[in-house]
Amino acid sequence: MADGSRMRWEERYRASRLRDDVDFDTLSSVPLDPLYGPEGVDPRIGVPGEWPYTRGIYSSGYRGRLWTMRQFSGYGTAAQTNRRYKFLLDHGLTGLSVAFDMPTLMGLDSDDPLSEGEVGRCGVAIDSLADMEVLFDDIDLTAISTSMTISGPAPMLFAFYMAAAEKQGADLFKLNGTCQTDILKEYIAQKEWLFPPEPHLRLTADMMQFCLSDVPRYKPLSISGYHIREAGSTAVQELAFTLASGFAHVELGLRRGLAVDDFAPGLSFFFNSHIDFFEEIAKFRAARRIWARWMRDRYGATKERSWMLKFHTQTAGVSLTAQQPFNNVVRTTAEALAAVLGGTQSLHTNSLDEVLALPSDEAVEISLRTQQVIAYETGATNVIDPLGGSWFVEALTERTEKDAELYLARIDEMGGGSILDGMLAGIEDAYFQKEIADAAFRYQQLLEAGQKVIVGVNRFTRTIQESPDLLIIGPDIEEGQNKAVAEVKANRDEHAAQAALAALRSAAGDESVNTLPVMIEAAKAYVTLGEMTEALRRVWGRYTEPPAF
Repeated sequence: MADGSRMRWEERYRASRLRDDVDFDTLSSVPLDPLYGPEGVDPRIGVPGEWPYTRGIYSSGYRGRLWTMRQFSGYGTAAQTNRRYKFLLDHGLTGLSVAFDMPTLMGLDSDDPLSEGEVGRCGVAIDSLADMEVLFDDIDLTAISTSMTISGPAPMLFAFYMAAAEKQGADLFKLNGTCQTDILKEYIAQKEWLFPPEPHLRLTADMMQFCLSDVPRYKPLSISGYHIREAGSTAVQELAFTLASGFAHVELGLRRGLAVDDFAPGLSFFFNSHIDFFEEIAKFRAARRIWARWMRDRYGATKERSWMLKFHTQTAGVSLTAQQPFNNVVRTTAEALAAVLGGTQSLHTNSLDEVLALPSDEAVEISLRTQQVIAYETGATNVIDPLGGSWFVEALTERTEKDAELYLARIDEMGGGSILDGMLAGIEDAYFQKEIADAAFRYQQLLEAGQKVIVGVNRFTRTIQESPDLLIIGPDIEEGQNKAVAEVKANRDEHAAQAALAALRSAAGDESVNTLPVMIEAAKAYVTLGEMTEALRRVWGRYTEPPAF
């Protein structure tokens, strides 16, 4: 097809700035072209950096820039995690990713009775601005991209982050990173919400609006399919439910009065890369294609940046096994390579011991080195979309796209022509929860019948492997964090803290007020996370999930 696509791609590629840290030959010094395929371009596949983005969103692929290498990291106290971040940065990490502990994820302070036994165990405990300051001590927030994996209390943690950046003297227009914020997937899969859906969505819209005007490089919303897949969904369900959440948030922005081409480029996604190598690659390719088409044709976006689906990937935690844990290095490598061949912009590789405990320094280093070996040794980054045109991959991409569209049509129907309303209806009716539960049950049946194999679990179980040394989080962490919370409250200006809480309650009751500036002022007054959560609950109440059978 002589439609000029190939010629346009060549012009864009020549204009691209390429990496100068490697050559692009094979290991045997055989020269490689940047792109392979026929002169005639199949419009369903296209070329890299051009509609429909099946082959990637950048014309130069990884020849221009590697993905951001992140490690989802956090444990114990902010000081301990700060040391881990510096260790990772010294070893070549190119982006930070903050893992929070369960109390923080649930909007609780460490000294809350409900936090007992969980402080610092699955991530870092962050109770106030004081902790956030320590977390990023001596780390220039304008020099590195920071991702925060948190949804329910995302606006409060974002407020701490903004206040910490200001205390560093940072130019907020230079801050780059993302906050997960996607509350819809919490009701669907992860179950870490604080309020009913509508006020949570209001907070998300507040963040979208605030970032657009005040922190333009920061992405306020990372729409997450990762936890949907970890809950037991199929690849198609992960794709469909995640994109539906994305479209729901587009409609949320439009209802707030924002122009789609102003906020859509700031939306990003977070996918799982599971163990079925080719299925995952097809999923990523189909995701770009569906997003581009819907954004242009349904939501009227006219900018290319609005059509481009940008995503972070994490290898599948649920695929890791406690049995023969060193096998997890192989699993993670295969999953990471699938993400790279699928065109991810950012990647976290799980550590071999994560199914047993938080990762040790040694396990984290191996995990990061896995990304670096793929990037610099395998040759996978020398050619743009090296699997493009594969009969199998393209057929699987087509099938994945078609099946995902069937789910999207069902959600649209549930919402009477609105994906946002369809998502809310599906949450209330437990539609998503039932679909995922059924998929997880079917897979478990196949495992138990031996039709699906997990090496070391239901086949090849004899081993000489021993358990690795594990990172232990002791009770002293909780004791120290509780003392730190007490010190923050004792040393702050209590009048200013109470005034900030009163202002937050007032803002929550007034739909015309953006809550983010109010939260940032509360953060500066050293109001704690738990205090902010409770202030908002007084206005918005709690949410109880409807039972599903």
